[in-house]
Amino acid sequence: MRAPAEGDLDFDKGDGLIPAIVQDHVTGAVLMLGYMSVKAYRATLASGRVTFHSRSRGALWQKGETSGNLLEVAGIRTDCDGDALLVDARPAGPTCHKGWTSCFGEDLPGVAGFAGALDEIIAGRLEDRPADSYVTRLAEAGARRAAQKVGEEGVETALAGAAGDAAELLDESADLLFHLQVLLQLNGLDMRDVLRQLEKRHRS
Repeated sequence: MRAPAEGDLDFDKGDGLIPAIVQDHVTGAVLMLGYMSVKAYRATLASGRVTFHSRSRGALWQKGETSGNLLEVAGIRTDCDGDALLVDARPAGPTCHKGWTSCFGEDLPGVAGFAGALDEIIAGRLEDRPADSYVTRLAEAGARRAAQKVGEEGVETALAGAAGDAAELLDESADLLFHLQVLLQLNGLDMRDVLRQLEKRHRS
């Protein structure tokens, strides 16, 4: 685990506490904000799980110790002044006590950028089924049709790449990713699941 040395952190500036922003290690989505004391920071490093100082209880609090939705630490960074932390974590479940992925809501795309935002748009189309939406027409044709489109766009992407046509490759790649995202949604998945799978393979 990469983490700054305790001596590089300025706990005095915040009366013994440093704000710690937790983000999903895979998607980059901001999950929550907590505060760490020296003891909480040491406990985090020792256990490999995000541990905060609870300001209301005045005691250490390991995130997820009751719910089981622990945050496994992948790395920790500090800002230029040493008085704030950015924690990369692998969440074991929803971070928010309301059941949300993030304490800031469910609509944060993270570093997946527009792909993450597009996931939310597609999910909305699948739920509302607006009559003028291509996603609606594709969904109503069934998952097999969406899978067929992924196959077609995959072939066209491969042909463009083999021909060395960069502009065509870019267009076909966009079509492929869009249809793949629809197919994933129709199967209860999204791009975050794909990114987490890639990250899991990288670790193994």
